[in-house]
Amino acid sequence: MAGKFITFEGGEGTGKSTQIKLLCNYLEQKGKEVVATKEPGGTEVGLEIRKLLVCGDKDKFDAVAEALLYFADRHIHLSQKVWPALAEEKWVLSDRFADSTVAYQYYGYNKRISREVLEQLYKIAVGDFKPDLTIILDLEPEKGLARSFAKARNMAIKELRFEDRELEFHQNLRRGFGEIATAEPQRCVVLDADKTVEALHADIVRVVSEKFGI
Repeated sequence: MAGKFITFEGGEGTGKSTQIKLLCNYLEQKGKEVVATKEPGGTEVGLEIRKLLVCGDKDKFDAVAEALLYFADRHIHLSQKVWPALAEEKWVLSDRFADSTVAYQYYGYNKRISREVLEQLYKIAVGDFKPDLTIILDLEPEKGLARSFAKARNMAIKELRFEDRELEFHQNLRRGFGEIATAEPQRCVVLDADKTVEALHADIVRVVSEKFGI
């Protein structure tokens, strides 16, 4: 596949969607065709799955059920959107991918689902495919949650199912993303998200330019 697949990861309120928009603009100025997407919800079917996952009571189902739903959404997302775009030499920027499933369902819930199960689900839904680059935006959970709750005030549908979890969950989540990055340094880059939008965008442009020579 001639295109590039860049994923953005991090806890709540780290600014992923804003930075994806800015990077889209930058890449388009460089002559790239770009597709911005997200998980869950990057397809029409995925939007229905997203409602189940991010809305409602935080305890309505457990980590295993969540993982199954996320990987169902992921397989549909890849098959219908990501892989076709890459085959057309487009660059795909995704707000979350499989690292989020590991961080949330394994680390966040304090290992209520095993890594072995998550790896098996990955193999079934994704195969050997991996992102070309994963940018992890790192921020203290308290600051990120404050941003998320402030943003939710202007949202018709409140997507706060994970925000409503205890602070320990979000601290575990942050640690999980850090361990994922340490395990795969060739793919993952951790950036400090406690900056202005413009400064963080400059950091991301630098990382992408160095990685792909653009």
